[in-house]
Amino acid sequence: MNRGAAIFEQLRAALGVHGVFVRGSLSFSEGAGPRLMDGTTARSVVLLGNIGGSIWPAFSRWRDMPDNSRRQDPLDDWSKAIIRPVAADLGATAYFPSDPPWQPFQRWAMQAEGLKASPLGILIHPEYGLWHGYRGALGFAEPLEKTEMPEFSANPCDRCVEKPCLVACPVDAVTAAAFDVEGCRSHLRTEEGRAGCTTRGCLARNACPVAAEYRYPAAQLAFHMAALQL
Repeated sequence: MNRGAAIFEQLRAALGVHGVFVRGSLSFSEGAGPRLMDGTTARSVVLLGNIGGSIWPAFSRWRDMPDNSRRQDPLDDWSKAIIRPVAADLGATAYFPSDPPWQPFQRWAMQAEGLKASPLGILIHPEYGLWHGYRGALGFAEPLEKTEMPEFSANPCDRCVEKPCLVACPVDAVTAAAFDVEGCRSHLRTEEGRAGCTTRGCLARNACPVAAEYRYPAAQLAFHMAALQL
């Protein structure tokens, strides 16, 4: 087994129990990758994340522990708690979407899997739709063989004729041109917003017909909408 395959296998074994998957990998030329802890630059990055509601059972159990119930950013803290020890074991540098210097997670995902942006700004996956995410990434000093992941060139949004996501938002915060974040947040604070998107999840996101079977469970939808209001 080559070094890359061994690393991917170890990541699956260590993080799969938490519902975190190897989501792809990419390589960089000398000096082009993100900074490693020793000051050099990475030659490889492995993306880690959830598929559908895969992380929710493990994260919920962790969040319900007395020491974790009052954390301001529990999902980010949980991600770091499970990924950093694995990074240390592998001699890798861990990166997180919530930490500066901000790493280009979306660009990495587009390069690693060929994903495209949706009108909501979320990358849409041909198999998982809008129901996936990236919880962290690991940087390595050496080039690794790419994971055997399918790469997608077609954008599912291009094949969607009716585009229900563009008409489902009750305050027109989602358009083909942009996503009005402040308009969305203001709506969530209203009585209508609390009864709709805040409780059931973003109506525009829920309206997407791609991979609806991967939609997050109700509790996870409500958790993410609550975080959007902060």
